[in-house]
Amino acid sequence: MFTGIITGVGRIVALHDLGSSLQHGKRLTIEAPAGYLDDVGLGDSIALNGACMTVTTFDPAARQFTIDISAESLDKTCGLDQPGPVNLEKALRAHDRLGGHIVSGHVDGVGTVSRFGQVGESWELRVLAPPALGKYLAYKGSITINGVSLTVNQVTDLAQGCEVSINLIPHTVQNTALGSLSAGSRVNLEIDTVARYVERMLSLEATQQDKP
Repeated sequence: MFTGIITGVGRIVALHDLGSSLQHGKRLTIEAPAGYLDDVGLGDSIALNGACMTVTTFDPAARQFTIDISAESLDKTCGLDQPGPVNLEKALRAHDRLGGHIVSGHVDGVGTVSRFGQVGESWELRVLAPPALGKYLAYKGSITINGVSLTVNQVTDLAQGCEVSINLIPHTVQNTALGSLSAGSRVNLEIDTVARYVERMLSLEATQQDKP
């Protein structure tokens, strides 16, 4: 479990195939910020761009750790198949503050950045989400983009999907990997857990009412 509050920006520095077929995944080596791995143990969960992964090896002195990612996870996410910056968040502890919102670390879909530009002192990020996720997105609701807990400022339903507009303060741009995005970038999306349960309850109630 996570909160969507990024605790560090790392970098994928190496990828190694775990096999020779398309059914095999990859082993990623990630370079972490100084001191980031001091309280990390083997088997701990760390979210990479919003996707929950398990630490398979780690070397605090070298500031590096590895994770194994399956072919299925590579197919359902983006940004984890090549070197580059990644948002990092360690798993939530029972006594931690819930600064963002409840995040599972399971990517629900991949969106596309339609605009990323400065507006005053802040930045506007617009992301086109897949049509299937549109029913979970609401004005002032929560969404996780590349692991970052964000508040939706505007929702626009389009033929090709649902576009959400989000305001990013300078602190968020400077302390996450979101600052490297541009129009056309693909991003990992996770919907709000509460919205998921509400949709399930409403759809189940509607199904039961339709029964004779």
